[in-house]
Amino acid sequence: RGRPAREAERPLCMDAGFGGGGLVTGSERNMTNRIEAFVSSMQIGPDDRVLEIGCGHGVAASLVCERLRGGRYLAVDRSAKMIAAAEKRNAAYVRAGVARFMLADLETLELGELRFDKVFAQRVRLFHDDPVRARTLVQRWLAPQGRAFFEYDLPSLRRED
Repeated sequence: RGRPAREAERPLCMDAGFGGGGLVTGSERNMTNRIEAFVSSMQIGPDDRVLEIGCGHGVAASLVCERLRGGRYLAVDRSAKMIAAAEKRNAAYVRAGVARFMLADLETLELGELRFDKVFAQRVRLFHDDPVRARTLVQRWLAPQGRAFFEYDLPSLRRED
């Protein structure tokens, strides 16, 4: 028998304002529970300005936007297919002006003077492969007291019944 899978690690925030993403292998929680736990750990306030890098299908977007009252959410993804899926899932938040989705690559993303209270990424490989570069890219979008969170996990290589 194989060893049981580790629980997904909660993103940690360091004083520098960056969450320490954990490399987690074989989480037993399903994807939605993992995303819910991650979003909850960020303690998003109702007026926060939130940037998600790599929004995928928009599951985290829904969880973030339901916490916002005066705040705003912006998501970027390099896949037009994922942007379309996320916009469809979150159409009510887009219509209400709470959420916006942008087709863009992190390495060439230009957001002008926009600043965010929370910036996060889940399963964005750059944050695992080159965290220093990823943090440098994200730093420019953080508000003075802003915090960044990231998490990268790998699916279990082997499941036993």
